[in-house]
Amino acid sequence: MGEADRNAEQGQSGAWRAVSAGPVWTAPGMPALLVMTAFGFSGHALLFPTVPLWVVTMGGNSAGAGAVNALLMLCTVLTQVLVPFALRRIGWNITWKLGMIFLGVPSLLHLLPLSFAGALALAVPRGFGFGVLTVCGAIAVAELVHPARRGKAIGAYGLAIAAPQAILIPAAPWVADNIGFTLVFVAGACPLIGWFLAGPVAPHVTSTSREADDRPVHGTRRRVRIPIQMFGPMLILLAVTAAGGALLTFTPQMTPNPTLVFTSLLMFTVISALSRWLIGAFADRYGTRPFVTPLIGLTAAGLSLIAWAVQGSGALQSAGLIAGMAIVGISYGALQNLTLLDTFAAAGRKRYGMASAVWNIGFDAGTGIGALLIGVIAAQATFSVAMLAAAALSILTLPLAVASARRR
Repeated sequence: MGEADRNAEQGQSGAWRAVSAGPVWTAPGMPALLVMTAFGFSGHALLFPTVPLWVVTMGGNSAGAGAVNALLMLCTVLTQVLVPFALRRIGWNITWKLGMIFLGVPSLLHLLPLSFAGALALAVPRGFGFGVLTVCGAIAVAELVHPARRGKAIGAYGLAIAAPQAILIPAAPWVADNIGFTLVFVAGACPLIGWFLAGPVAPHVTSTSREADDRPVHGTRRRVRIPIQMFGPMLILLAVTAAGGALLTFTPQMTPNPTLVFTSLLMFTVISALSRWLIGAFADRYGTRPFVTPLIGLTAAGLSLIAWAVQGSGALQSAGLIAGMAIVGISYGALQNLTLLDTFAAAGRKRYGMASAVWNIGFDAGTGIGALLIGVIAAQATFSVAMLAAAALSILTLPLAVASARRR
């Protein structure tokens, strides 16, 4: 190990001791990371349900509305593959700042007269920015904390993601319907504020150029091999985020009642924020094994209840929709934390960059698949049938959870 590597390891050990000595919220680099994450995801949360609603308002159908978010997530996934390379070549500070620009500026461009094609085009840079934000954040939170407290740190990071979404995802469609799209698109530029926070975080995270799986060896590069143990958590995450992506995209279209839309999305986002945060302490104490399989079943149960609820418009169906959204919210939040822990455990510390990219690809591919697949099924059949399809997709991941538990 060279002098630079020894110094980096010593600095990382000092940061870990600081985390062990106090709350994870106050570890070096964590406050700036959490605030920047909150601003970045706030911009994403404002536009994710609003742009599809705008497409429908302008005369599009559910398939077109879903295509916008599907393209957004496709560009996110493609970017996530390249983020570790960008971190090695241009560094954390520049990479993160470019991500905030790509995420924030397109929101203001929605103020221009746009066609459906224009909304699709703006989804591309938004995906670039979101890909940078998600991978950098996941790597950073793993680098900043001791492994023994990583569950709590990921819970804090998850809360910084989910808390703004809990408020803004249900509020954005309501504001667009009752006040206008302009206010939402102006507020959606808030990731630009996060641009100023990239600098304070960067010195506290080590360079991914030290990852063993991508170092040159005798003049050549090692072949990058993804541990097979990563695929189970990724596919479990993909299924639950497909459900979440469908609900976040199409709840405003599943019921004509703006108040019910607001209440349902608020229940979903608040419950998912709390479950993602609180499950971390349980995972640190008991591991992930006792929780993953029951949460998959909970996802399918909640989606089935939603499938029944959207068939009617009575008070009982409205209550069923809210309850179903809450049930899915529990698994949606908790499984994000648990699958990230399992992915990091499978990777080992020298492959955190790879682990972050794999996990984020599962998350965002699932979100995009949910938006596209559910939109197409709903356009051809009904939203009730589409929700049952999402439930079936979740059930298909149960063998992965059982097999993973047996290996531990």
